[in-house]
Amino acid sequence: MTDVLALFKQTGALLHGHFILRSGLHSREFFQCALLLQDAPVAAQVCGELAEKLCPFHTEANGKKPTVVSPAVGGIIVGQEVARHLGTRHIFVEKDGSGGLVMRRFEVVPGERFIVAEDVVTRGGRVQETIDIIRNLGGVVVAAGSIVDRSGGNLPDFGCPFVSLIQMTPETFPADALPEDLVDIPAVKPGSK
Repeated sequence: MTDVLALFKQTGALLHGHFILRSGLHSREFFQCALLLQDAPVAAQVCGELAEKLCPFHTEANGKKPTVVSPAVGGIIVGQEVARHLGTRHIFVEKDGSGGLVMRRFEVVPGERFIVAEDVVTRGGRVQETIDIIRNLGGVVVAAGSIVDRSGGNLPDFGCPFVSLIQMTPETFPADALPEDLVDIPAVKPGSK
């Protein structure tokens, strides 16, 4: 098993400073998965390990294995690589222009089974939104997974198993309760907009 955290550090993908997460929380650390995944062999290795953890849920039913679905933008490479390792189809939900996600390019067949693949989760909002879209279209989500789970065990109940390669409990802070060391450092939002 690869030391994925060491890979984040080696590739410069684990950033330190003052960051605003997509959840709105502030943090001293930021996992910039794009920097990790820009190296195709590293992406194949890391996402292959995530696919191995998702493999028990990638079972055939009615002659078909589950499709992998991911939220854009950060999850697309992860989803594509996981699907490649599992030998299945990959689709993605994308931003709707007002901050939410929508299924635009792909069809979901009622009863079709899915595995959600994401890069990083803090509160699980994009994973939950993706699951809700699939379920509202008649699909069935059998599992979800991410490279990094930085929730500290505080993810919502997705109604399906969830796996990850790294589980962490980093400090996060609401904007109105920043620690002294972050107050004077300008906050940046390096993730996808």
